[in-house]
Amino acid sequence: MKKIITMLLFATTFAAFSQAFSGKGDIKGQVGFSTQNGGNGLNLTFDHGIGENMSYGFSGVYLLNSTHNGFDLEFKDRFDLKARFNANIGNVLKLPANIDVYPGLNLGLRNFGAHLGVRYFFTEGFGIFTESSIPISKFDKNASIYNNQYVFNIGASFNLK
Repeated sequence: MKKIITMLLFATTFAAFSQAFSGKGDIKGQVGFSTQNGGNGLNLTFDHGIGENMSYGFSGVYLLNSTHNGFDLEFKDRFDLKARFNANIGNVLKLPANIDVYPGLNLGLRNFGAHLGVRYFFTEGFGIFTESSIPISKFDKNASIYNNQYVFNIGASFNLK
């Protein structure tokens, strides 16, 4: 019991000094694992605060493997790059300062879509995130299904400013 109380106090101390989104000028980077139907890969995200509750950025994913009938993917099917816009609403929802919820829209090489993510910071510079995204409109109906479907990401989040 003593260990549990000590760990809770330790986590609370770190949470008190961390902030998930601080508004204009805030810069976040994220590195994570990306999974979708038939493939897994790496996801990199960069977000820059432009207002109290708004940020923009870029997201890139590279699929490392395909589990879809042994289909060998070409580079164009493995890679996707997206510009994104987030509404950082953790403070609007009156969440603790170290938690941010960010719904948003993204415009990629393959589609126009939406995403919903959550960041939780343990310290001022390090946290974790999870994010889901879906395509709303596909640009090429004949394109590969990869990077053009529901995607789930999870990984580490870093405060870069």
